[in-house]
Amino acid sequence: MLEKLLRKKTKGSDLSISDRIKNVKSRTIPSHVAIIMDGNGRWAKQRSLPRIAGHHEGMKTVRKITRIANDIGIKVLTLYAFSTENWKRPKMEIDFLMKLPGEFLSTYLPELIEQNVKVETIGNFDALPPHTKEAILKAVEATSMNTGLVLNFAMNYGSRLEIVETVKEIVQLTANNQLSIDDINESLIDAHLMTSHLPEPDLLIRTSGEVRLSNFMLWQLAYSEFSFTDVLWPDFDESCMLNAIEEFQKRNRRFGSVEGDNEL
Repeated sequence: MLEKLLRKKTKGSDLSISDRIKNVKSRTIPSHVAIIMDGNGRWAKQRSLPRIAGHHEGMKTVRKITRIANDIGIKVLTLYAFSTENWKRPKMEIDFLMKLPGEFLSTYLPELIEQNVKVETIGNFDALPPHTKEAILKAVEATSMNTGLVLNFAMNYGSRLEIVETVKEIVQLTANNQLSIDDINESLIDAHLMTSHLPEPDLLIRTSGEVRLSNFMLWQLAYSEFSFTDVLWPDFDESCMLNAIEEFQKRNRRFGSVEGDNEL
């Protein structure tokens, strides 16, 4: 099945997926790609289905994008799975979303282990239901020794909350005389963020036509390249992922300087 997919030609392109992957791998690959997975509800509504059907279909997309990200050689894939604001949604939808990690990981954990993928998570983990935490912890522990792609789920994550908690930690260290005010700089703040052990995202992708950050990695995305697409998350496939990376590879990243330091 995978081999057939790789041979398949992309719509509007004379190249197969496998050929496009080869071309992408010959150029600068984004080390860390972050994705705001948006449009599950609209996908379901277009088909007169309940919203949870869209979330279930979106779970299959997570698998596809994880596989191609790993194949390309991306080091970290962070997926915005559930935000701190998502608790405002209807209880039935929240309950379903809290079951999805268990369903996804129980179904695909053997595949993730085989592909050397390491599962991690950021967010307010303690506030998640016990069955959600148990499923995630099982996957984190089972893949802890893997050295390939880091599949990082942002669960119950909000960037403003992350920054507030970071400030609190630093203030407490200052109050305990473990730090002075002069010690506080960007590097120190980086070191206290939930993503302190990860590189900052090179590329942010948001699906469904929305063009906002929605409280996602506000600090970390300072110099990231953005890619917005009208494609709804359940329809976001390998070709869409390659489109975003190919566009990224055409850009001249200056990081505030006059001369680009990533010219291709």
